[in-house]
Amino acid sequence: MIVPERVVFDTNVLISGLLWRGKPYQCLLLARAKIVQAVYCLPMLAELSEKLRKKFKFSENRIQTVLTDIRRYAESIEISGALHVIAADPDDDKFIECALVGKAAFVVSSDHHLLELGEYQGIKIVPPELFVLQSVR
Repeated sequence: MIVPERVVFDTNVLISGLLWRGKPYQCLLLARAKIVQAVYCLPMLAELSEKLRKKFKFSENRIQTVLTDIRRYAESIEISGALHVIAADPDDDKFIECALVGKAAFVVSSDHHLLELGEYQGIKIVPPELFVLQSVR
């Protein structure tokens, strides 16, 4: 049995995947099909909920539907919040810590703070376009 690659999708990838049909959407399809194993932590869901509520005016019911869907295909990881890697944007540390604790091979992001890091302790940080290319081979 082939074990699916473990991956963390940042908030921007999740939102883009929900709202549009580009590469972030394809990333989420890979996770829903269990071709890759998405992992998340509660601070990620909190940030996602806040952005969907404030920026995109999602109703509470719609937000709960999104969170239920993520919980269905992704694995929850508990983080301590103690990792401090990205000084320019400490909010991004949760994605790196989630990947570390969750033994993910990738963080998929379109955030320049994360992408500039490129890699952290063997975890590759890549944009959705590159991740989709690597995953469909």
